[in-house]
Amino acid sequence: MAEKTRVKPILDVHEKPNLALWVTLSLQHLFAMFGATVLVPILTGLPASTALTTSGIGTLTYLLITRGKIPAYLGSSFAFINPIIVLSTTHSVETAMLGAFLASLVYGVVAMLIYKFGVNWLLKLLPPVVVGPIIIVIGLGIAPTAINMAMYKTVDGAKVYDLKYFLVALITLAATIFCCVALRGFAKQIPVLLGIVFGYIVAVFAGLVDFKPVIDAPWFSLPKFTIPFVTYAPEWNVAALAMVPIAIVTINEHIGHQMVLSEVVGRNFLKDPGLHRSILADGTAMMFASLLGGPPSTTYGENIGVLAITRIFSVFVLGGAAVFALILSFVGKFSALISTIPSPVMGGVSILLFGIIASSGLRMLVDEKVDLSINRNLVISSVIIVLGVGGAMLKFESINFELPAMALAAISGVLLNAFLPKEDKK
Repeated sequence: MAEKTRVKPILDVHEKPNLALWVTLSLQHLFAMFGATVLVPILTGLPASTALTTSGIGTLTYLLITRGKIPAYLGSSFAFINPIIVLSTTHSVETAMLGAFLASLVYGVVAMLIYKFGVNWLLKLLPPVVVGPIIIVIGLGIAPTAINMAMYKTVDGAKVYDLKYFLVALITLAATIFCCVALRGFAKQIPVLLGIVFGYIVAVFAGLVDFKPVIDAPWFSLPKFTIPFVTYAPEWNVAALAMVPIAIVTINEHIGHQMVLSEVVGRNFLKDPGLHRSILADGTAMMFASLLGGPPSTTYGENIGVLAITRIFSVFVLGGAAVFALILSFVGKFSALISTIPSPVMGGVSILLFGIIASSGLRMLVDEKVDLSINRNLVISSVIIVLGVGGAMLKFESINFELPAMALAAISGVLLNAFLPKEDKK
């Protein structure tokens, strides 16, 4: 990738804005990441305040390890939503956090291998015919979560269909879609956040919001941290391994973000500071998140979009956004306000968001010109999708270990790609 500045930056990577502008630009990046970063803990049952804490720490860690050369923001990863829900339900939150910790170690191993052998081996291991269908599985696999949040309320432990819930969800969905297709400029970068705000207002008028938790909450409170190594038990230690294969997807996502960032900023970040360093930084941020009980982190396309629009590439601006996220995580009333968002509002937004995730996998197949008339490609993609969406699992009751559908689909895709013979189009 040639190093070239496609568009002259307003602020380059190492330029520092004046204080007033600095605050404004950092808040802009905070808003860009906020909706998606908070959505993940809400869906998985993790504290939103902890997600903001780990997002801020992760971003600052990333900037430090990459020597302040890559303007990137790290927020909650959607790829881990389903594994966190499964492990938290069948075992414990600590199990899920241990799984995220183990997944972060994969980043360190991959970073060392890239440093030693380059990146071509990884691209051969994870071609688009494998990664595309896995991304489709991620989106479709969590689709029932969105529908359940949109349509049902819980009464005495049972799910009951509620028309009011579903109408609020549909209105929220419509508002989010409108923001996606009709708005321009920076507002177009935060349709999820705007959709949640509009849906929340509708939910207030529908009588679905209880403000008592906000009134009772203190202004200052510590985020709730969950430390995975405090309550050690062999059974969840084994089960946590099920989350490791998800790193296959998120590492590939990371590489894609670095390529896009290099194009936007006009610098070859794959060479300087190097892909190995950025992957190591991403994995370290994920490790910190898992040790504190926050959702695993990843670089955010939303913030890359803000960089492209504003042409302000300053790492100081991204660092400022991380600091603001940290500050907000300790505001008790803010965390309480997040907790009052009704499930149909989040369900309505998730219908679109999870669909976009699945569609982005399809888009990868199209953009990379994956030829499904070739039987090998057809077999790989078909097996991945059916195993993942169908809910297949490997379960070993004797050791209390379960490999969930998404992990099984990812491993199957990698193995099929490695061992199926190549063939030419007939």
